Amino acid sequence: MRIILYGLVVGISAVVTFGLALVIWKLSTRYRLYPKVRERDVHTRPTPRLGGVAMFIGMVVAFAVASQLDSFSLVFTQPGKVLGLAGAALIIVLIGVADDIWDLDWVTKLAGQVLAAGLLAWQGVQILTLPIGGYTILPSYFYLGITVFAVVLVMNAVNFIDGLDGLVAGVALIASSVFFVYTYLLQANAETEYYNLASLTTAVLIGACIGFLPLNFHPAKLFMGDAGALLIGLLMAASAIAVTGQVDPGVINQPDKFTAYFLPAFIPILLPFAVLVVPLLDFGLAIIRRLRAGKSPFTADRKHLHHRLLDMGHSHLHAVLIFYGWTLVVAVGCLAFMFMPWYAASLLILVGLGICTAVTLSPLSGRKRLEAAAQATDPELETPEVAQFDGLDSASEGVRE
Repeated sequence: MRIILYGLVVGISAVVTFGLALVIWKLSTRYRLYPKVRERDVHTRPTPRLGGVAMFIGMVVAFAVASQLDSFSLVFTQPGKVLGLAGAALIIVLIGVADDIWDLDWVTKLAGQVLAAGLLAWQGVQILTLPIGGYTILPSYFYLGITVFAVVLVMNAVNFIDGLDGLVAGVALIASSVFFVYTYLLQANAETEYYNLASLTTAVLIGACIGFLPLNFHPAKLFMGDAGALLIGLLMAASAIAVTGQVDPGVINQPDKFTAYFLPAFIPILLPFAVLVVPLLDFGLAIIRRLRAGKSPFTADRKHLHHRLLDMGHSHLHAVLIFYGWTLVVAVGCLAFMFMPWYAASLLILVGLGICTAVTLSPLSGRKRLEAAAQATDPELETPEVAQFDGLDSASEGVRE
């Protein structure tokens, strides 16, 4: 029964999101409500980018329906948290839509993100303790600051990888599905309440991603824009922070409960960062790259990881699937520590990462074969594919033109 109700929430969020996304796409296409293609963009034709609005409304409707179900009544006994989450989401969507239309400066966007994260934390969705040696009590403003920092970090990390069709929605769908399984297992093992804000938020997000993907998968008809990417990051961070309150980290010092509670106490912190390892890596590299160039950390460029995958020779679809693969391996591998011996879970991660690495680097071996062929072949018999790797041909391009 519990899974059925969560499935109902997922279905409502998916159906409403898909229906509204379809309407937004048709209206945007008819009235040309889309920006010009930018130099850093991968797509070659103007595409509407207001899909985040459809996702937001789909989530709101799903939450509204859940509020009328008796089973979810416990979630809404603390309306401040729900309203805080809704208010933060609204701020983020408004900032995202404004940026998609008018291209806001990074200071304004960052201020909006901090405001949304601050509202979320102020209404009670914040980190309250760290599972280090039992309860680690620190000043309240410290946890408030950590919460705001974590939420803003995750939002920007997700937004940074929003450069390929279906990339963010697919990665979020995989990560959120694994995280939902985690919250469900945690509820069963720790005997906590099955109907809680973390699980409900994750289910609503899963539904929105499912509903949006049909119009966003390659070749995309509709983009989610900053409104959608930042919204996904906000909800992923909020659900991870909310679930930390379900685990009593004080029991990790009790030997008889160490195995059952040690990993659950840390996974709420580790799993969100694990499933976002690629976006966070991309975010970190971008910040370092731009600061070294003397630019703002939020200056746009065309040197993200998904751009590099395309430059390596991967197709658009292959690059997206590679991101899916990395996310799935790390997320499932991290979750596996809850129900497998540590060495088995570690082996699972290593094998998965090895396969992902081989697939990611596969175009390089192909380039080497073509380079070798370019050096050994008769110039008169060269094919265009081989010729492009011939240094002499490259040097003579100006003469041919």
